[in-house]
Amino acid sequence: MQTPIRIGTRGSPLALVQANMVAAALRDAHGLARDDVAIVPVKTTGDKVQDRPLAEIGGKALWTKELDRALAGDEVDCCVHSMKDVETIRPAAIRLAALLPRADVRDRLIGAESIEALPRGARVGTSSPRRAAQLLNLRPDLDIDTLRGNVATRLAAVEEGRFDATLLAAAGLDRLGHGDVGHAIELETLLPAPQQGAIGIEILAERADLLPVFAAIDDIETHRCVAAERVLLDMLGADCHSPVAALARIDGERMTIGAQLLTNEGRESVAGSRDCPADAGEWTARELAKALLADASAPIRALFAGAEA
Repeated sequence: MQTPIRIGTRGSPLALVQANMVAAALRDAHGLARDDVAIVPVKTTGDKVQDRPLAEIGGKALWTKELDRALAGDEVDCCVHSMKDVETIRPAAIRLAALLPRADVRDRLIGAESIEALPRGARVGTSSPRRAAQLLNLRPDLDIDTLRGNVATRLAAVEEGRFDATLLAAAGLDRLGHGDVGHAIELETLLPAPQQGAIGIEILAERADLLPVFAAIDDIETHRCVAAERVLLDMLGADCHSPVAALARIDGERMTIGAQLLTNEGRESVAGSRDCPADAGEWTARELAKALLADASAPIRALFAGAEA
């Protein structure tokens, strides 16, 4: 094994924590010294532009394109991503080598004990089409406005009174030491974003020498669940504009996949789930996507390119 293993990452506090989690896992798995793994921060467009919704300025590729360039240019050996920020269709030259064990997939509400407890007309900040649609589906009276930035920025927006509330991923809060912040929203109320809570490691497809390095830290259950959720997104034709929630979970030898599609204003939604053997998630995700699109109303289908297939 050639060292140091160079880990490319965004420079945000959460991204750096996640990169260091991967570094620690590699050191533990292979008995490496601290200097055998190096963190290489890469500035991304998504980090630079904070005043507009992601969907308006280029989508999820704004988190990955500079990291992809660093990988292709041999500046790094791998890149670490929050998987929910990774576009569904990736370059053929890049492969997903491993995923760490998935963390808490739920959202946490900051500013109130529950969605029901929010004052009528409360101003809620989010840049997620999924969260906005789900909130409006449950509470059409809410005033949803764009709020971007890192976790600290969004927490401050509520603390300073610029917003009454916001939703943040429990996994990110926990990783940053904010495990006591906010109130978890149970999955029966809000399904999460596909791939939420999962940390992925990408390498160049041609780097077969790195496969055993990362196989040692790959969590198979998380990998199967994330693969199923990515197939679902692909079959739906979903992108960063799409209000879609999805979650695959494994219990023993069985996988359950659930998903919800909504209109942007949350007035209409369609949901469904499928149960299958744990190793049949990708096929089952395809079938679930087809069923959801078949059951969806025309306004919902219009938001998903898969409906045209």
